[in-house]
Amino acid sequence: TDMNPGSAPCFSMPLTMAIACRYLRLLPSEALTAGTLNAAHAIGLGQQIGSLEVGKRADFLLLNTPDYRNLAYLLGGNVVERVVKGGCLLN
Repeated sequence: TDMNPGSAPCFSMPLTMAIACRYLRLLPSEALTAGTLNAAHAIGLGQQIGSLEVGKRADFLLLNTPDYRNLAYLLGGNVVERVVKGGCLLN
């Protein structure tokens, strides 16, 4: 999103997911995969990051939402409760 070469700079992952779901007709699960695992593969790091798997770096968010699909539809709010980077909980 923020690294798009000039055509659509956007720092909001939920907004990007919402646009993908609305206009490209992606499912929320497809939009989430596009922004995580597929993005990691696009920059050559898919074997190290992008999904929660044994042997990969544990970078993830703990969210205050009952369903991951809400990420594509709840715009303007911050549902991030905690950030884990490299397996360490950040303050």
